[in-house]
Amino acid sequence: MAPLPAPAAWSQPLPAAAPPAGMALYQLPTGTYETRAALAFRGGSFRDKRQFAATAVLVRHPKGDLLIDAGFGAGVAAHMLAQPRLARAPYRVTSTAREQLDACGYDLGGLRGVVLTHCHWDHVSGLDQLPVPIWINESELRHATERSDGAVFRAVAAGHELHRYELDGPPYLGFPSSVDVYGDGSVVIVPAGGHTAGSVIVFVAVPGDRRYAFIGDLAWQLDAITRRVDRPLLMRVLADVDPGRVRAGLLRLISLAGLMDIVPAHDRAAYDGIPRLPPVLGERA
Repeated sequence: MAPLPAPAAWSQPLPAAAPPAGMALYQLPTGTYETRAALAFRGGSFRDKRQFAATAVLVRHPKGDLLIDAGFGAGVAAHMLAQPRLARAPYRVTSTAREQLDACGYDLGGLRGVVLTHCHWDHVSGLDQLPVPIWINESELRHATERSDGAVFRAVAAGHELHRYELDGPPYLGFPSSVDVYGDGSVVIVPAGGHTAGSVIVFVAVPGDRRYAFIGDLAWQLDAITRRVDRPLLMRVLADVDPGRVRAGLLRLISLAGLMDIVPAHDRAAYDGIPRLPPVLGERA
């Protein structure tokens, strides 16, 4: 099966970033659900069962913390049942993001909100336990409020403050616009629509010159990056509102491979370099 055409590797300097010394990144794995590799990327095997991650990521920053996505919540059973029958899958729950934060003594008052890569149920379920603002752009909010795949979002977002942000900043790493959350280049959100109307990528630079790209469902597994393949045709039709935009975004990410850690939301191995929360989360350095 032929891979996608190889894009030219990114040859320009990476955008300036000055992550503060007190900044840190943690993964909060909330569970997994089972999907065949053949449904996840072109060339995958039906015999290869993948455990798709449902993981939130905590960004600690002196100007206030953020979660990237929310993982599974207390209502995950109902949220799974709300999906079309063909989309339901065996799943396993560990502990919710809220439970993990509480266990290490985290003060929710320091959490500015949850930045959603997009509005699908497996990214928003945990909002049911997180009484903090939801960061979402207008394109994604329209998708979430008007389309059937936003039903779980509408349920768990009820009563939440919505922080509507605009992607009106300069181009960033080949993407047409951006928003620099803290003004220091450490967390930059770019538009990557196509899976949903307003899907985004969250680029994070941490102290020590390490960078991450949290790409949501632009690709479901790292194989899409390493093999240069997109979703199978059936899944492109069923899962993406604009497969052409997804492919364009995927090729932009492939051009950045080797310059940063690319983290598809559902690839468990992609989170391996990110520490989990310690038993006691102390003050920032």
